[in-house]
Amino acid sequence: MNVISHHDLVVLLIGMASMLILSRIASELARSIKFPVVMGEIIIGIILGPTILGNFAPEVSAYMFPVSGNATIALNGITMVAVIMMLFVAGMEVQLPVVLKQGKAAVLTSTLSMIIPFALGFVTAWYYPQWFGITNEFKLLFALFFGTALSISALPVIARILIDMGLFKTKIGMIIIASAMFNDLLGWLIFSFILSSMDTTNSGNEFTYTIVYIIGFGLFMLTIGRKILDKIMPWMQQKLSWPGGVLSISLGICFLSAAFTESIGIHAILGAFIAGIAIGDSVHLKEKAREIIYQFVTNIFAPLFFVSIGLKVNFIENFNGSLVLLVLVVAYVGKVSGASLGAHFGGFNRKESLAIGFGMNARGAMEIILGTLALQAGLINETVFVALVIMALVTSLTSGPMMRLFLDQSYFNNTKQIENN
Repeated sequence: MNVISHHDLVVLLIGMASMLILSRIASELARSIKFPVVMGEIIIGIILGPTILGNFAPEVSAYMFPVSGNATIALNGITMVAVIMMLFVAGMEVQLPVVLKQGKAAVLTSTLSMIIPFALGFVTAWYYPQWFGITNEFKLLFALFFGTALSISALPVIARILIDMGLFKTKIGMIIIASAMFNDLLGWLIFSFILSSMDTTNSGNEFTYTIVYIIGFGLFMLTIGRKILDKIMPWMQQKLSWPGGVLSISLGICFLSAAFTESIGIHAILGAFIAGIAIGDSVHLKEKAREIIYQFVTNIFAPLFFVSIGLKVNFIENFNGSLVLLVLVVAYVGKVSGASLGAHFGGFNRKESLAIGFGMNARGAMEIILGTLALQAGLINETVFVALVIMALVTSLTSGPMMRLFLDQSYFNNTKQIENN
């Protein structure tokens, strides 16, 4: 039987300990200067990875984070589980009734904020694949991926920004949240199909069955499954040990759903995301239980994943200024214009529409997860990956300030008065 050796276990534990401790310190520093927490975690990964430690102390880097071996395989498995759990938590943030209640403005904003950036990204990648170092073999899949990457928003980051600004419960806040939910739901569905399309062993019939299976699974989980979970949630929270019962059952359902979608040829992240929507939509799920699951995932598993990003890529060697600028311009133009037009057609004035556009522009963790999975699948190269990570961080940093620029102080004063009343 092939087992992990004593040395491999020591290496794995030292690596994970350094990732968790250093990322927590960096995250707190980032939080203190109002930067995204994920930025601190990625910076630690860059320091520990080939970019810094690999250059100045290659022996130490090779010992702590070897490029191959059982310890590396184990760490990769842990980070993949982390991605699945993060998508589960992201799914719990999606509340379908909120999306449906926002009416015309939400429909227009979410639709145009998806179509316009997708079209702009697709056309750019399709006509100029050489800018991204993409061969004709993957031209179509990359164009679909790039369009999808520019279409999604980072729901957790957006929610945090709106809460900090006191806009979460306003009409603008609800439109942004509803639109971001729709973007994430459709975006991850498209991306999962892109990854499954890269499997050349799948025949046409198998792909047809896959589509039928995933549609059936999604409909079941979001209708019958959601109602079943809503019915048993009070029993789980009252009869099982608190909070361990809810945590273990919820994550168990997450892993089962992820295993199902992975088994039918769709990436496991989609199953986890759908399971998160089904569980998170329960009116009986206590806010404290939701918070415990969120804290467990985001403070233990998420840092391991985001630090691991820096371990895989040399950010200095793979930095291309022209490509980074191109990705930033296309990302800003597509998302801001699409969301702003949708909001304007939905009845908002020019300044409010632009504020909604920039609010939707934050990519954050979701973009980085998307890029990491595409890199692992061989769909993009390391240069494109670095450009996507930088775009995700820059859009997240500028989202809040740009919203404040277009919403004058009287709006925030009125917001506070409404919330106080």
